[in-house]
Amino acid sequence: MQVDEIAVGFVNALRGAGIDVAVGSSVNYYQALGAVGMEQRSSVYWAGRATLVTEPDDIELYDKIFDAYYGGQLLVATPVVEVTQPITLVVDDDGDDEADDGSDDEPGDPTLTLRWSRHEVLRDKDFADYSDDELDEAHRLMAAMARIGGTRRSRRRRRTHRTAGHPELRRTVRAAIRSGGEPVRRWYTEPGERLRRVVLLLDISGSMESYARALIRFVHAAVVGRRRVEVFTIGTRLTRITRELSSRDPDRALDAATEAVSDWSGGTRLGDTLAEFNELWGIRGMARGATVVILSDGWDRGSPEVMAEQMARLQRVTHRLVWVNPLKATPGYQPLAQGMAAALPYVDDFIEGHSLRSLERLADVLADDRAPADALLMIGAGSE
Repeated sequence: MQVDEIAVGFVNALRGAGIDVAVGSSVNYYQALGAVGMEQRSSVYWAGRATLVTEPDDIELYDKIFDAYYGGQLLVATPVVEVTQPITLVVDDDGDDEADDGSDDEPGDPTLTLRWSRHEVLRDKDFADYSDDELDEAHRLMAAMARIGGTRRSRRRRRTHRTAGHPELRRTVRAAIRSGGEPVRRWYTEPGERLRRVVLLLDISGSMESYARALIRFVHAAVVGRRRVEVFTIGTRLTRITRELSSRDPDRALDAATEAVSDWSGGTRLGDTLAEFNELWGIRGMARGATVVILSDGWDRGSPEVMAEQMARLQRVTHRLVWVNPLKATPGYQPLAQGMAAALPYVDDFIEGHSLRSLERLADVLADDRAPADALLMIGAGSE
C-alpha cells in the first residue's frame, strides 16, 4: 500500500472518531510521512501527532486510533504489500452500555470505537423540525455561542504601561515622594471597557411558534451566560422576562417565562409593541448604545407606518440594530410582509434564524463591535 493511501485511511479514521482534521493538516501529514519514512513506529506516530492533533483533549483518542489502525507493527510502505490488519468498527450509541462489545472477534483484534456526533447534523437542521431531545441538545450548544458579546468604552479608567495614555498624576507624585522627589516612574491611565448591553426582543406570536420554542433557549443561554442582557417578548403586548430567565435551570426558567407571558402563540402587533418598548424602556436608556436584536418573521397586523416610525426611533439611539428572521432561509424568500418591508430600511444586519448555524452568525454579529451606522439587536425579545 502506498504512503498516500495509508495517510488518507488514517485521516479518515480520525475524522470518523470525531477529531477535526483540516485539509491542510492532511497534506502536512502526507509530507511528514514522506520525510521521516514508514520504518519506525515512533516516527509515524509523531508525524501524525504533530500535524493532525490541534486540541490537547484529542491526544488520548488519537493514541487509541493510532494503535488500532497501525496495529503495533513496524511499518514499511511498498506498492505491492496489502495491509491486512483487521479492524473492528463498533458504533457507540449514547447510553447503550450493553451494546455488543465484539467478544466474538479474535483475541487481540484492535477495536476502533466511532462515536457518532449529532452536533454537525443539528447545525443545519431547521428548528421547526427539532424534536424535544434535539432542542435539549441544541440548548447546550447555544450556551457557548450566547456568551459572546461586544464591548464599549467605559468612563472608568484603568492603569496602563503605554506612555500614550493619560498621565496619572496622583500615583506618579506619590511614587516620586518615595524616591526623594524624583519621578523615576511615571504612571498612565486609559479608558476601560465594559460589556455592551444586549436587548433581545422575541416574537412569540402564532406564526413564530415553531421557532420561538428554540430561540427562547438561545435567549435563556444569553441571560445566564453573560451580564447586561435584557429580554422582552413581543406579540400582542410587551412582556419583560429577564428575571424569569435568570435561573440556570433551563426547564425552570422556561416554565417561569411561559407563565409570565399571557399572549404566547397569539396575534402580532409588532409596531404597537415596539412603540411601547420605546416609550417605557428603549428611548429612556435601555436601548441607548446597546445592541438590539429583533427575532421575528416580520408578520404584523398593525399599520406599516407605525412600524417604520418606531424602527426609525429605535435605530437612532442604538449601537447596532439586527433583525433575525427564520423565514429568510426559505428558497426564493422576499421580505414582502408589510411589517418586515417597513422595518428593513432601518436594520443594520438582516440574518437568518432557523438553525444553529444561523445563530453562530448572530453570535459573530454580537462579537463584532464595529458600528455600521447604528446597531441594535432585536430577536423578538428585548434586554436592557
